[in-house]
Amino acid sequence: MFMFGNLIYISCLLINAIAILSEDRFLARINLSPSSYDPAFGQSADASVKGKIIQLIASVRTLMRIPLIVINTLIIVYEIVLG
Repeated sequence: MFMFGNLIYISCLLINAIAILSEDRFLARINLSPSSYDPAFGQSADASVKGKIIQLIASVRTLMRIPLIVINTLIIVYEIVLG
């Protein structure tokens, strides 16, 4: 049975995976780095799917850094105490 706790664990792991991606070593190699993305002339920066993915990765890395520390700490404490 798929429980609500498993959904929280999965979402936390996915957000952690996005947050720890290295721009220099990984994202630049597959052209998903914000510095390597240059939209074509006359297009907005978020017109393509690639642009939206780059913005999603950048926003998760920027906005979720502190909340992820808190959420990860709470999950670790929960697992230690109630295991």
